Amino acid sequence: MVVGILKEIMHEESRVSAIPETVKKMVADGLTVLFEKGAGVGAFYSDELYAEAGATLVEDPEEIYAKADVILKVKEPQFNTAKNKHEIDMMHKGQYLITFIHPAAPVNHEMVKQMAKNGIIGLTLDGVPRISRAQSMDALSSMSTCAGYKGMLMGASDIAKFLPLIGTAVGVIKPANVFVIGTGVAGLRAVATAKSIGAVVYSADIRPEANEQAASLGARIVDTGVPKELAVAPDGKHAMKLSDEWLEKERQNISEAVKNADIIFCSALLQGQLAPVLLTEEMVKSMKPGSAIVDISIDQGGNCAITSPGIKDVKHGVTIEGIKNIPGQLPTSSTWMFANNIYNLLKYLNKDGKIVLDRNDEIVNGILVTIDGQIVHAGAKEAIGL
Repeated sequence: MVVGILKEIMHEESRVSAIPETVKKMVADGLTVLFEKGAGVGAFYSDELYAEAGATLVEDPEEIYAKADVILKVKEPQFNTAKNKHEIDMMHKGQYLITFIHPAAPVNHEMVKQMAKNGIIGLTLDGVPRISRAQSMDALSSMSTCAGYKGMLMGASDIAKFLPLIGTAVGVIKPANVFVIGTGVAGLRAVATAKSIGAVVYSADIRPEANEQAASLGARIVDTGVPKELAVAPDGKHAMKLSDEWLEKERQNISEAVKNADIIFCSALLQGQLAPVLLTEEMVKSMKPGSAIVDISIDQGGNCAITSPGIKDVKHGVTIEGIKNIPGQLPTSSTWMFANNIYNLLKYLNKDGKIVLDRNDEIVNGILVTIDGQIVHAGAKEAIGL
């Protein structure tokens, strides 16, 4: 089996899908690894280290796409301006793609349709179920840890005031208010980071257990008013999709915390589905000028209705971060975590030198997006309207 490692072409994306350590493991597993020259430089891994690990260095990414059986990437396929081609159009029928596809996000719908049309077998890392045997493959949790930490620092940088209480010769400056919406892995890291800097932290989640974890880190819980039986999925971990009626009630219940926040950190997600819109434009207008929103849910549509995907901008006097690759701003740490996650998944799927997909397996069922020319991912089908 030939595995292709590509240089990421998303703007300011410095991560790479393999490190020399995982390349060495792949080679030991009997795989051939084609590595695009320079792909690891942004994460401070040189070509020489990959060559020493057993990778074959290749100059032209199109050659890798042509020869590889499996493509490992960090981000979803993009348009390659240097080649004047979309990465999807460099791929071939029957080729496996393992990456973050985020198939339910509207911005990716046409790309997912093209994947199916081209016969590409897409496996999305954001679909890895949070079960014990899949923990080592859970790149979403790993990247969420990075996004929670770095995203909170970005919010702190965006506002024009101190986060902690500051005593000065002319008086005391009160600490900033931080409101974290969604306290999964990323949200909890954001809470911990904001508390460590000295902010007053509030948080909200529809799951009681998530609220307990946030409270243990020092957050003041904002009650969403959503009953547990409507909030928590059968697995006891993930949040359920709410009806429009309950979503509106949640917005009303958090509106006061939104109005008083200096930083709002948005990280509420639904597994394999569009993120719920919890901040309307009117709610953003209610915020103080100079406040900031960091919407790390943007890969799945975003929790804020007016977040601009991929950029930071200012609307109604509020800085809104829609940057899609926040973990890429911690390239060394995030690449180390990601590379090990994706290697563990590849090893799990590799049976005697071939990818084997057991459609009855919970992990395979969660990650499979396209196969046999069809879109099979439930969240994507619902979002696209198939």
